[in-house]
Order: sequence, then structure tokens, then C-alpha cells
Amino acid sequence: MDSLIYQLPKIVDEGKKEVEKILDRIQGSNKLGLQTNEFVIPSKDESGLFAGRNDKEVVGDWKNRLIYGDNLLAMQALLAGDKESGLPSMRGKIDLIYIDPPFDSKADYRTKVTLPGADLEQKPAVIEQFAYADTWKEGTVSYLKMLYPRLALTRELLSDKGSIYVHIDWHVGHYVKLLLDDIFDKNNFINEIVWKYFTGVRTERFFSRKHDIIFLYSKQDRDNFCLNESLRVDRILPYKPSMTDTMGNIEEIPCKSCRNNSGVYKNTILADDVWDISQVFNMSGEYNGYKTQKPEELLERIIKTTSPKNGIVADFFAGSGTTGAVAEKLGRRWIMSDIGKPAAMIMRKRLIDQDAKPFLYQSIGDYQKETFASTKVFKRIGDLSNVILQLYGAIPFSEEANPGRNLGYIKNSKTLVMVDSPSKLTGLPTLQKAVEFRNTFMGGFAKVVVLGWNFTWDISQAIQSLHDDKLEVLVIPPDLLDKLKTKANYQKLIDNKSIRFSSLQYLMLKPIQKSAGPNPSEEKLEIGLENYILLSPDNIPLDSKDKEKLQEIIAKDPLSLIEYWSIDPDYDGETFRSTWQDYRENEANDSDPYHVINKATLFVPKKTKRKVCVKAVDVFGFESIVIEEV
Repeated sequence: MDSLIYQLPKIVDEGKKEVEKILDRIQGSNKLGLQTNEFVIPSKDESGLFAGRNDKEVVGDWKNRLIYGDNLLAMQALLAGDKESGLPSMRGKIDLIYIDPPFDSKADYRTKVTLPGADLEQKPAVIEQFAYADTWKEGTVSYLKMLYPRLALTRELLSDKGSIYVHIDWHVGHYVKLLLDDIFDKNNFINEIVWKYFTGVRTERFFSRKHDIIFLYSKQDRDNFCLNESLRVDRILPYKPSMTDTMGNIEEIPCKSCRNNSGVYKNTILADDVWDISQVFNMSGEYNGYKTQKPEELLERIIKTTSPKNGIVADFFAGSGTTGAVAEKLGRRWIMSDIGKPAAMIMRKRLIDQDAKPFLYQSIGDYQKETFASTKVFKRIGDLSNVILQLYGAIPFSEEANPGRNLGYIKNSKTLVMVDSPSKLTGLPTLQKAVEFRNTFMGGFAKVVVLGWNFTWDISQAIQSLHDDKLEVLVIPPDLLDKLKTKANYQKLIDNKSIRFSSLQYLMLKPIQKSAGPNPSEEKLEIGLENYILLSPDNIPLDSKDKEKLQEIIAKDPLSLIEYWSIDPDYDGETFRSTWQDYRENEANDSDPYHVINKATLFVPKKTKRKVCVKAVDVFGFESIVIEEV
């Protein structure tokens, strides 16, 4: 194989072509697939819902945004904007971007799940598995191919005075620097910052690696780039323009923002480019259990020095959410995204816990990636779908009749089977398409079964809204791809008929109680959790021993699987406004770290009829909702 340095021109050329296609696609659309799952209005006031914040407390028309999904698609959607929901394009509007892309190809991305009497290790969700596999399938080459278009889109999102910090380490830092020079122009390189810390492995084989590298670039016009005056951290030495030093005359070219009212220039000694900041330890007050969590002090220095008050800060590999949490505290607006479900949950809880302003929780509604290369066996989505059909017991249609190769039928039963893409979230549009196929494809069928990998947050509501008892939705086991690494493996699975396709999880509520409130204009709602029915442990990405532990918990204490639940007492059928929330480890409501409280008492404006929507997210990231008319 050619040396990596000789492959860089090809990586850059392919990256530029991909970006051109993306920008062309954005040009022809004003909406690229962001769906709002929840409008979170944090409130820790136990006296009732509307004692907390409301929609109007958002800065102007702005809404902070937490996005779950592939950041390449998230950035495309932000560039395109969404006129229907009133969210404008973010092109040229972000003041500061900080990203911390994963840079260890051997990292273990499992998440520890602590339940009463058991600790489980959850594997990444299917979409995450594809992302990690694609990122490292060819080692560093794949990593740089993944990174180039994402860096290029950050430049499109930055304002003319904006800047970007790219956090990296010794594995790939030198190669990433070359990509940044190409995208932002090496003349706009501002600093190579060294983040120095003391934790990590010590060895006699080499000098201990005790630092990361952070590259700082301005979008354009480096000569006019200036750090915020308020954060010049060491000391200020006033002097007059006529002053000289011991070396002779000083040619003064001061930044305009550094001049005070008296006409005296400030010679400021800034923080140097080596930052001695401790990592986050598990005993730290800000520790939230995320393996790559960054310290708030690190992001505070970045955000304070390089973004204006009320400016917009973004992080597209957001992880534990330190960027948004610090931006919130410093009075900046923020956008964060991550492809990990555990990361999205940690960020949501973190923001609620610090009583953040209301924010949107969104996801990629349309995964446009229709190809993947997770195994050598399946080169096309259709190849995989064809095998899934056979594992379910369906006979695939010929490729001539069904080019997508994702449709089959059950012999002698007039049942159509449709397999959704592993790179998509199965939701209402997919179900509607399945119903249309059932009614029209090959003369029509009596029933259709949809097999999906990943689902939109409101999938249970989508199923209910269709009122169609001839539609069935089942879950493909997320660890199935591990079992399909060779053709021999999947032939054994077909022969043994050992794969189980399960129904979706769902939440059960106790009857909602309504009574008079403390004053004539209010009423009291009492909402309680009854039960949580989880899909089979076989369909959770766990090892066999952990599946056995989970089975016991499902039987004894199913509500302990609820990680987070929230309530919208006036659901409009479109946007879920979470005006009350509780989550495990939220000690504001109780002292039990392993359970959410299972009952909420709310005081709401009096109405003759209202729709109450309750949303729950379990410890594995599966979401379900219940809607009740009261």
C-alpha cells in the first residue's frame, strides 16, 4: 500500500467531490430530515408544571438544539434550514465550533448500564456500529475520508468572523492539520494549543503521552482575528503609543477592540498555548460517566475567548455535552449533535439538571445513506435485506420485480414483508409506504409486516395513527450483523430458524386522575407509570450473560428500565413539549439512583378536554409514548 502521505491528495479530491454533491443537494431543498422529538422545558419545581420555564424564555426566536444522529446529515440539515418549522438556514451564522472527533480506532464504545442488582455492558446501536466500522475500516485513510467533508461543512456554517477548534491527539493530528490547511487555508491557522494533563499510562518504553493537540483556525482574514479582551488572563500593561522598549522603537498595530476610551493601548499578556487543565476524574463533581468527557474549564476558556456574548456555539461530536453545558452557563446559544444514543441521553439529563433554558431535542428523520460496508459479505443494502427476508421466513421477490430487493412474501398467506434499511430510522413515512405496497404491489396483499432496525421516537404513535390491524411492525435483532459475518453463518441461521423478530416496546400508564386545583383557573393531574414492556432481551445489544441478567430484571422490576420520562399536558399532536421530567439519579425528586419516580402531580390551566402525552426512554435508548385524552 502506498504511504499515507501519498494518499492524501486522493482523500482531499474525493472529499471535495462529496462536498460539492452535498451542497448541490442542499441548494435544491429547504428541508433535509431534522425532526423535532421534544421541546424540553426544564423545571425542577415540584409544585407544578407552569411554575417552571415556558417557551417565551428562549432568546428571541432562537432555540438551542440537541441533535441525535450522523453529524454529516445534521450539518446538511442545518445548512438547508426548515421553512415549515420556522428554523432558518444556519449557513454563515455560527460564531464558534469546537469538535472532538474520536481518534482511537481501538476504543471500546460499550456503555455501562447500572440496574438494581446488575451491571450490564451495552454495545453501540446499529447506526453507531456502522459509523465506527466505516470510520476505521481502512485505518487512518478511512478516518480522514470521514473527517474531510465534515470539516468542510463546518466552514460553511461558520460566520465570517467565526473560528473552529479541532481537538485531536498524536494518532492522527499531523494528518488532520493538512486537511484543515486545505479547507481553511494555512494562512488562517491561529494556534496549535497543547492541553496538558497528568493522567494516563506511564511506561519505560517511551516518554509518557500526557497531552492532546487542539488546532485553532479562523474562517477568514487571520489578520483581523482577535481573542475577546475580557479574557486576557494574565496582566495588562498600559503604555502610550510613544513608548519604546529597550530594543528600540515599537511598531504598534493594535487590534481595534483593544483600545480604551483614553486612547491608551493595552499591551496584554494572554494565556499561552500550553493549557495545564486537569482531566475529569470519576470523583469530580462534574463527572457524568462518559469515557471521553472533557473538563468544563477547557471549554470555558475556549468559549469565553473566542465567541461573543449571546453568540452561537456548536459541537458536532458532542459526547457528554460539555460544550453546550458551558455555553449555557456563559450566556451563549448552542447546537450539539452526536450519533450515540447514550451520549444524547447524558446530554439531555445534564442540561435538565443545570436548569437550562428550553431546547429542542431533534433527530435525523431521513437517513439518506443507502449503502454501507460493515462486512465483506454484503456490498448493498439489498443484499442484506434479501437475507433478512429469508431469516424471517419470507420468499424474496425477483430483482426485476423489486430492484430494492427489500420485499418478499409469506407463501400461502397473502402476507407482504418489507425490510427497512439499517441506515434509516423507521417511522410514519416508511409505514405509509408499506401500506401502499400492501394495497398495490403485485395486485395487493392481505397484510404487510415491516422489519426495522432503528425507529423514530414516535413510532408507537405512528402505528396507532394508522388504525390498521393489517400492519405489523417488528424489530430486527441489532446483533444480527455480528452473526452474519460469513455466508456460512447466515445459511446456518436460515436452516436453524433461530432468529427472533420482536414487537416494539411500550409503556403503560395508570388511569390519569383529574381534580380541582388550588385556584378556580387550575386543575390537578396525577399521572403514574403502570408498567413497561420491553422487547425481548435477544434484541438488545448485549452479551449472553448480560441478557440473562436483563431477563430477571424484566420479570421482577420492569420500571427500573426507565431512564427518563417526561410529560406534555397539552399535546398538540405535532411538537412534544416536555414541561415535566424525571430521570434516574435525579435526587431533586427522590434519593433512589436506580428508579425514576413513578408518579407526577401537575397543576395546569383548567380545560374541559386535553391530550396528555407521556414519553419514556429506557436505559438502552428505546423511546415510547402514550397519549391519553382527559
